[in-house]
Amino acid sequence: MTYLNRFKALTLLGLIFMGLHTHASTSSQTAILAGGCFWGMEEVYRTIPGVLKTEVGYTGGAVVNPTYEQVSRGGTGHAESLRVEFDPKKISYQEILKIFFRMHDPTSLNRQGNDIGTQYRSEIFYLNSAQKEDAEKVIYLVNQAKKWPSPVVTKLEPAKKFYPAEEYHQKYLVKNPHGYNDHYLRDFKF
Repeated sequence: MTYLNRFKALTLLGLIFMGLHTHASTSSQTAILAGGCFWGMEEVYRTIPGVLKTEVGYTGGAVVNPTYEQVSRGGTGHAESLRVEFDPKKISYQEILKIFFRMHDPTSLNRQGNDIGTQYRSEIFYLNSAQKEDAEKVIYLVNQAKKWPSPVVTKLEPAKKFYPAEEYHQKYLVKNPHGYNDHYLRDFKF
């Protein structure tokens, strides 16, 4: 072991001993989901224990830096989406997905409530192979539970670039408590 490597190892051990090395305890994970209007999705997730941060935006399309006006017209290929940062020691990715399948209708193609179009589709954008596997397992559980009248149509795709929505959309229902919201947690168990 070289002197530099020995120094690094001793420094790391010292930091761990003093409680200053907290990377493992502060690591978070991210989920990117689309399930209708992003205002309601964010409102549900921001109150879930273990969720550290939410951000509404656009993903899944080809247009760079899309605007709300572009996405709402339906020609960008993007979906209104939610990026959820969470603490996996408090809530698992599978639990994040089970909430997703309780708060919107995953059997409705390109529609949630009054919102119609591909920009309101149900889709999970996985960030790695473990998330893809977890999503496949949860979709299977949801279909097996038969809580919804039809099979799940939620798409499962690799994550593309996520573009944060304009500031006035962030925490929209906190700023506008009587704003439109078609999302709520159904009393389902998967």
